[in-house]
Amino acid sequence: MFKYEKALVVFSGGQDSTTCLFWALKNYDHVETVTFDYNQRHNEEIEVAKKIAEDLGVENTVIDMSLLNQLTSNALTRSEIEIKDGEDGGLPSTFVDGRNHLFLSFAAIMAKAKAIQNIITGVCETDFSGYPDCRDMFVKSLNVTINLAMDYNFVIHTPLMWIDKKETWALAAELGAFEYIREKTLTCYNGIVGDGCGECPACKLRNEGLQKFLNEQEGGMQRVE
Repeated sequence: MFKYEKALVVFSGGQDSTTCLFWALKNYDHVETVTFDYNQRHNEEIEVAKKIAEDLGVENTVIDMSLLNQLTSNALTRSEIEIKDGEDGGLPSTFVDGRNHLFLSFAAIMAKAKAIQNIITGVCETDFSGYPDCRDMFVKSLNVTINLAMDYNFVIHTPLMWIDKKETWALAAELGAFEYIREKTLTCYNGIVGDGCGECPACKLRNEGLQKFLNEQEGGMQRVE
């Protein structure tokens, strides 16, 4: 693949964004990461992101987005709200209004200041729990908007947009990062690194994809504990 000069990865330290980070390191000459602190349910997410960035030798910037926590109530910003799937076609309690909109917009401001044109995010419309700000239409629309707003030629890349979790694990393996991503990333809504709690919606989605990948690779001989 053609190597662009610089890229900025919107980075949470989870499976998806870490896969995107490995993808970026393969395809770009210079890679940095940005992590947003919005007083999320588990501060471990920020510490994991910092550690992964350190392991992989990339700069990580943490930006204070605590205002988002003040503006919206959901299971990721309020510990007293139960983590649960959407009911009757509604969104899960973990949906954070405006999160990807703000994260990508602030990432763009940072990117322009650093003369970076490529922004990478791990949003996905295949396994996206119905989150409206994970849709390809939204990302393309915002890409046009921030280009116009700052008169700068940003490109927002979404390497995972059209693949499911099984295929995301396959991509991690292709990038030589399967074991690292399985052991070191934090996807679990209950703050448990690696395979997680196994019970929250994020763990179920991650582990179902993992099991399908392992079954395909090893004929079902290896099981997720």
